[in-house]
Amino acid sequence: MKITDHINQSKDKTIFSFEILPPLKGQNIQSIFDAIEPLMKFDPKFIDVTYHREEYEYIERGDGLLEKRVVRKRPGTVGICAAIQNKYHVDAVPHILCGGFSKEDTENFLIEVDFLGIQNVVALRGDAVKTETYFKPEKNGHVFAKDLVEQIAQMNQGKYLDETLENSSATNFAIGVAGYPEKHMEAASFQQDLHHLKKKVDAGADYIITQMFFDNQKYYEFVENCRAAGITVPIIPGIKPLVSKNQLSMIPHRFKVDLPNDLVIGVAKSKDNKAAKEIGIEWCIEQSKDLMKNNVPVLHYYSMGKSETLERILKEVF
Repeated sequence: MKITDHINQSKDKTIFSFEILPPLKGQNIQSIFDAIEPLMKFDPKFIDVTYHREEYEYIERGDGLLEKRVVRKRPGTVGICAAIQNKYHVDAVPHILCGGFSKEDTENFLIEVDFLGIQNVVALRGDAVKTETYFKPEKNGHVFAKDLVEQIAQMNQGKYLDETLENSSATNFAIGVAGYPEKHMEAASFQQDLHHLKKKVDAGADYIITQMFFDNQKYYEFVENCRAAGITVPIIPGIKPLVSKNQLSMIPHRFKVDLPNDLVIGVAKSKDNKAAKEIGIEWCIEQSKDLMKNNVPVLHYYSMGKSETLERILKEVF
């Protein structure tokens, strides 16, 4: 079922979803099932599976020169989605990126997930590879998420890259995109970022999932600004519990989000990571309850594949 249909059928009741990462190469898919299993009693309507692009490693050869190797440390996004839908009968939502994909790669990826009966995708530009400062598109690939959304929307109309195809079947994807309540780190201003988000929606996006935030007011203001800009699609809040003291600096540095001062003071004063985690869990519980009270369509959690913390939160919220 499409995410938009889940939302429409919920009759204004907040539903639950979460995001997982593929396991590191060489690990078994059982680690995914072990992470999902404790959360199934809370009736998740969909599970997002992230996609991780290639990385570059430089290996010293015997002659002293360096050899550049391309590696993917977390492959398996499509296979995991198929396994989740087969085992749990829950909609699985693969992420698809501009980075690392040509337009032909994108089309083939979408054909594959369509054949598996997957009806939702999240279209993202993706980050630059770790050895590069700025994002560089693949040769004959998309530069912006808007362009990726347009290609998916074209396939939903039965239009493929090869225009000579006859009697081509249309795909039927609901398209999710990312939104940033505190603006994307590369955007010059919040208004510029909002302008780019509107372009993604106009290109065919059906719903928005936000970057993590820790201050609900940022989300409410973001929704208000989106509506004022003419964006009418559902806006799903994405939230994440803070679980260690070092995340006070890591999260703002990596994701460019602010942490509320009360949360910062509480975690900074905690004696160790265990105490910090308890504060983070309680904060996330209160965040969740407030969002539900304000009738958000979905509570979407960035679980990082660790269910113990999320299970504790869900017991208090759902």
